[in-house]
This record gives sequence, structure tokens and C-alpha cells, in this order.
Amino acid sequence: MGMETGQAGQVLDGPGLKAAIAPDLGRIEQAMQDDLTLLAGDMDDLLAEVLHYGLFNGGKRLRPLLSVLCCRLAGGSEMPDDGVDIHRLAIAFEYLHCATLFHDDVIDQAHSRRGRPAVNVAFGETVAILAGDFLHARSMLLMGRGGGMAALEIFCEATTAMVDGEFLQLHNASNYNLAEEDYFAVIMGKTARLIGATCEIGALVAGADMAARKVLQNYGLHLGCAFQIIDDLLDYLGDEAGTGKAVGNDFREGKMTLPLIIAIARAEDHDRNRVLAMLASPQERHTGFAEISALISRYDGFTSARHKAEAIIAQALAQLHCFDQAAVQQDRAVLEGLAYYVLNRNK
Repeated sequence: MGMETGQAGQVLDGPGLKAAIAPDLGRIEQAMQDDLTLLAGDMDDLLAEVLHYGLFNGGKRLRPLLSVLCCRLAGGSEMPDDGVDIHRLAIAFEYLHCATLFHDDVIDQAHSRRGRPAVNVAFGETVAILAGDFLHARSMLLMGRGGGMAALEIFCEATTAMVDGEFLQLHNASNYNLAEEDYFAVIMGKTARLIGATCEIGALVAGADMAARKVLQNYGLHLGCAFQIIDDLLDYLGDEAGTGKAVGNDFREGKMTLPLIIAIARAEDHDRNRVLAMLASPQERHTGFAEISALISRYDGFTSARHKAEAIIAQALAQLHCFDQAAVQQDRAVLEGLAYYVLNRNK
């Protein structure tokens, strides 16, 4: 990570940002451990093994962390008077996120996740699906108990949007001349809506008014869109040792992500026809990664996608300008630092 600068002049470098978020990450990890310990007596041993394998494997915990930070930024305390523990509530977002990863890896027939065999490989597809179902159900229970009906509605709307985004991606699967607005409609549902919900629910639990909730929701929506664009870039440009997964999966699966969409829109006819022919052929999708990467680079698809992510992060940061009270400057600086981390991450 490079240097991250807060509006008040505070600078969080990579180690500084890690040190600032370490206490909250520790409490989130402990909340998950405590929750699984609580359930252990009523849980099948195999399910418990799968959950520990899938949950504690180096995840960034970005979603629950954002909820905690936004709660404090909006004026919430560590333990509000009504007894809501924001760290315990926030693990619902990690459970839901991991549930979708379990299911996605089954759908995509993925072999690895974060540098080791995916749950579907280590335990089988049926077990992966059932464990994902369990985490989804548990996440809804935790959200309803901790945040009430208002939080649960936001949470379920975001979950619905994730499914809608996946179906929209399926609908667009054979449209190789996809427009950028169609791509953004997919990633808004698949990724951004949940991250926006984490931020909004944090503010809701803090007792923030609707204006503050929407500002933080917008921060999360922009952050989520940029996160997905960077994810798409890493699928082409990432280091497998750093990302923990093979590069080129999106192209092999025929997924239309932003770098490819930009390149197709700009390409000369013979190059565009070549790309469309490759996309139509499963064999060429599996053998043509180097060729397609070179073509995307030739038409500045990678650079332009990166610039779009930078512009979206600037919009995310602009949402935080209204939080200028001295008491919340540390949390604001961390949220700004996380925005730059999303932009500059390599895994």
C-alpha cells in the first residue's frame, strides 16, 4: 500500500493503516470465533470443520470492518445503550460474503481460494452448498437480532440485488458487445450493493439520520464498484502468488469485464472480429489468454479501467467531507485509507 492521507492532514502509510484497523479486526475475528463456539454443541462436526476452513483463511474482513467504522463515524459507541455490539452484528456481512464465495466456487468449478483448495474441492460440492446455506441463514438471524427490522430489510435488499446481478450477468453472457452501463449494472448488484449496505447499516445502528446514512451508503457503493474493477484487472494482471488464484479465469469463462469491454469498443474491425471469435470458442478461451491480454493492452483497456476506478474512488472520498468533527477524524482517515487500499491492492 502507498501513502493514504486523511482530510485533516493525517497520513496513514501501509503499516499505519494496518495498525489502525488491527484492534477492530481482532474483535471481528473474536466475534466469529465466539459465535461458532456458541453454536458448537448443536452443530454437526463436519459443518464446524468446513466453517472454520472457509472462514479463517486470510479474508480481508473489509465488509464487517466498514460497518464498524461507519458506525463510529456516524456517532455510534462501542456498545450502545440498547446492547447492540457492532462487532458482533458486523460478522453477519462476513458470513454472507463467505456464503456467496462457497456457492460461487461451486458454480465456477473453482479449484482454489486464497492459495489453497476451495471448499468445494476440499469437502465436495454438496457440503460447500450446505455450508453456504447455513452461513446465509445465520447472517440473517444475527442481522435481525442485532439491527432490528430496518437493518434486516436493508440487508435482504442487498442480498436480493446480489442474486439479480448474477442473473443479469447470465443474461449478458452471450452479449460480447456489452455496453459499459450494462457492466456497471451487474457489478452494482453483485458487489457494490452489499458494501453500501454494510456502511448504511453501521450508520443506522449508530442512530444516524437519513442524510448521514445515504452519504455512507454512497461511499460504500462507490467503494464496491472500484473494488470490482480492480478485481477484474487483477484477473488479467495479478500475480498468482499474491492473489491466491489463477489469472485468466474471467476470460476462460467468457465473462465480459471492464478492460475487455473497453478494448472491444475501441478495437479496429479485424481485432474486434478476432476477439469475438475467441470468445465464441471455449477452446480458444482456454488457450488465448496471452493473446487477449496483449490486445486489451494495445487498446488501453487496462489503463482506462484503472482510470475509471480512480475516478470512482475520488467520488467515494468526496462523500466523507461532511464528517469533519475532531472526534471522528481517526475513523475518517481509516475509511480514506481503505479507499486507497482498494485502489492499490494486489490481491
